[in-house]
Amino acid sequence: MSTSTYFTKTGRILLVLLGMLGFQPIARSQEMFTQGPAKVLSQVGFEQLTGGVVIIKALLNDYPDTLNFIMDTGSGGISLDSTTTATLGLTTVPSDRTIRGIAGIKKVDYTNGHTLHLPGLDVKNLDFHINDYEILTGVYGLKIDGIIGYSFLRRYIVAMNYDDKIMTVYSIGDLKYPRGGTMLRPAISGLPMQFAEMEDAKNITGRFYLDTGAGLNLLLSNDFASDSSLFSSGKKKFPTIAEGLGGKKDMELTTMKRFKLGNFKFLNVPVFLFEDEFNVTAYPHLGGLIGNDILRRFNVIINYSRSEFHLVPNTHFREPFDYSYTGLGLYYTNGTIVVTDVIPKSPAAVAGLQVGDVVIAVGNSFSNSMQIYRTQLQQTGSKIKMVVTRNNELFETTMQVKSIKKKK
Repeated sequence: MSTSTYFTKTGRILLVLLGMLGFQPIARSQEMFTQGPAKVLSQVGFEQLTGGVVIIKALLNDYPDTLNFIMDTGSGGISLDSTTTATLGLTTVPSDRTIRGIAGIKKVDYTNGHTLHLPGLDVKNLDFHINDYEILTGVYGLKIDGIIGYSFLRRYIVAMNYDDKIMTVYSIGDLKYPRGGTMLRPAISGLPMQFAEMEDAKNITGRFYLDTGAGLNLLLSNDFASDSSLFSSGKKKFPTIAEGLGGKKDMELTTMKRFKLGNFKFLNVPVFLFEDEFNVTAYPHLGGLIGNDILRRFNVIINYSRSEFHLVPNTHFREPFDYSYTGLGLYYTNGTIVVTDVIPKSPAAVAGLQVGDVVIAVGNSFSNSMQIYRTQLQQTGSKIKMVVTRNNELFETTMQVKSIKKKK
């Protein structure tokens, strides 16, 4: 129990006792000390990738070119890509600290005492841990230079407006929240942990990370799903592969009947299930994470100083979920988009696609854009034409995009 919570509850008990004894509490005797109003320090536009992942452009130290950072409540610090660190010639120091990802645990080096520049705001004395984000660059088709997490978020109040794609940074202080929303009060110990309700074969309540850096809706550990009997034994699941820190990970994809966060309910929500051998989801304390394909449906105010996430539904709130299933893994490397995974018996396998194929076109797009191609491949029920090169020869095929949503 925090000190502020303790004194609030004590005050209520005292007022009740005084009332029982015939005393009348006097309103003017109540005093409240505040930090003053929160002030706008910076506003910066952002880019959104598939799955809702947010990219913020910022400057580091005196380096003249902007760098691409993922805004990530699922990060317990702040980090730089190892290639970016080498390019900038930053001094690194070894450490005994480790980071944990879906596919592994590794020690990390640090580079200390740097300044991150946003419009009108210099964030000083930041210690970045170093990690290899090549896999994120390949997955998103965009150079990922780093991740902004707890080391930044704990210093400010951050408002993410997904309608206008603007991030507003406030000083810590009193902030009037907009009407029409719901207040989440996650426990924050480096990462925010929030209670939520889930229903499929059973109705359960559990705690989950709030993870804006995860480009999905829900990710649950098999241990949690099994022990809670959330899904029936006959639940239809689709094999897939996901990429994250540490590498690739075999997963399964299904849907959940109902998901409730705060006062808001979602039906037929896509869910990834995986064997959490490195305990990323901290089971049994937590069951998994809530990703940004859920959170982007709100305009969110993140206030770590008061352990508050304020959510107001935005124009994306009623957008349909992505139920597409292709069994196809794509990766951007050396200026080309390459097929890296083909799940057996999946639509990609039926279409005759093979690992190593170089993608020339998806649908009518020859853009060589990972984001455009991924959007094309989300059209459930459609037949998508694909042109690839294989052994220096053109190969054209048509792939039927399946849906993981159960037909009524």
